[in-house]
Amino acid sequence: MIPPLTLPQTTPPIVIIGAGGIVKDAHLPAYQLANFPVAGIFDLNPEKAQSLASAFNIPQVYASLPELIAQAPPNAVFDIALPASEILATLRLIPDGSACLIQKPMGEDLTQAEEILQLCRAKELVAGINFQLRYAPAILAARHLLNQGLLGELVDIEINVNVYTPWHLWDFLFKLPRTEILYHSIHYVDLVRSFLGNPQGIYAKTTKHPHMAQLASVRSNIIMDYGSTVRANILTNHCHQFGLTNQQSYIKLEGTKGAVKIKLGLLMDYPKGVPDAFEYVILKPNQEPQWQTMKIEGSWFPHAFIGAMAQVMLAAEGSITLPDNSVEDCIYTMACVEAAYKSSALGGVPIADGF
Repeated sequence: MIPPLTLPQTTPPIVIIGAGGIVKDAHLPAYQLANFPVAGIFDLNPEKAQSLASAFNIPQVYASLPELIAQAPPNAVFDIALPASEILATLRLIPDGSACLIQKPMGEDLTQAEEILQLCRAKELVAGINFQLRYAPAILAARHLLNQGLLGELVDIEINVNVYTPWHLWDFLFKLPRTEILYHSIHYVDLVRSFLGNPQGIYAKTTKHPHMAQLASVRSNIIMDYGSTVRANILTNHCHQFGLTNQQSYIKLEGTKGAVKIKLGLLMDYPKGVPDAFEYVILKPNQEPQWQTMKIEGSWFPHAFIGAMAQVMLAAEGSITLPDNSVEDCIYTMACVEAAYKSSALGGVPIADGF
C-alpha cells in the first residue's frame, strides 16, 4: 500500500494571481480534487480571469492586484502563478507573514532567486516554490518503495525525455535568454535533489535547434555529481519531430536491491499525452529479476499540484516547520541551474591536437 499524501487539517482560502494555461490545466483542477477552496482570482487580462472563474466556480474576480491584496481573506494563501520576472514585484505587495506558493522558477537566475529568498525572510512569508514533480503520485510511490528499503541504496537516477514540445504554447519564452533548463529540466534537477540532496557539482551542455532558432536552448545534457558511486543524469531533447514511435519520457531509479521506471506520458504527444506507466523490480535470491507493473492513481498534471500547495498549508497551520518545497530549500535547485548554465558556457575540456 502506498501511503496517502499528507494533507492539512485546515484548508485556508486560496487567491490566485495569474490566469494562464498552467492555472487552468493544473492548479485549479488540483484544488478541486483536494477540496481546497479558491476565494478569488486576478489576471491582467480580465476575460481570462472571468473565464476561469466561471469554469471553476470562483466567487470573486478582482479588478486589480491591489484590490486582491486588500480584499483577500486574512488567512489566505497567495498562489502566485506569474512569469519569473514578475515574482519579486508581486511579493513586495503581499502582506507580511502571509503564506504563498510561488510558480517556478524562483526568478530568472540565481541573483533574482537570492533576492526572492531575502525578501521572503524579511517579510516572514511562509513561502514555497511550485516544484510539484516531487509530489507526483508515481514519484510518491517510488519514494515509498525506497523508504521501505525495498530498493536498497539509491545509486542511479536517469531522466530521459525525447519528445516534440510545442513551445509556441508559451509565447513569453521566445523573449527569454534561458529556456530549457530554467523552465523544464529544472523540474528534474529539483527531483534529483529531493532524492539525493545537493550535488558536489554540475556538468552540463544545453543547445539550440535550427528548427526552433527563435528560442534559446531546447536540448540539454546535465550530470549532477554525487561522487564516485552515484550517477545522476538528465537528458532532454524537445525536438524529436519524428512521431511517437521512438519518443520516450521516463524517470529511472536504480538501487542496490531494486529499480523503478516511471513513464511520464504527459510529455509525449503534448498536450494530449499518452498513458503513464509504473514498473518496478525487486531482486530476490536465486531468482531471475521479474519486472512488475503497479497501477498508480493520478498523474503529474494535475495531481502533483495538490502536494505543492498542501506543503504550504501544512506549514501555515503549524503542522510542519517549513514546507518541503520552501524557498530555503529551493534556492539550491536554482543554484544547480545556475551552475548548469555556467558549465555549458565554459564548455568541455579541449582535446589534444596536432598529432
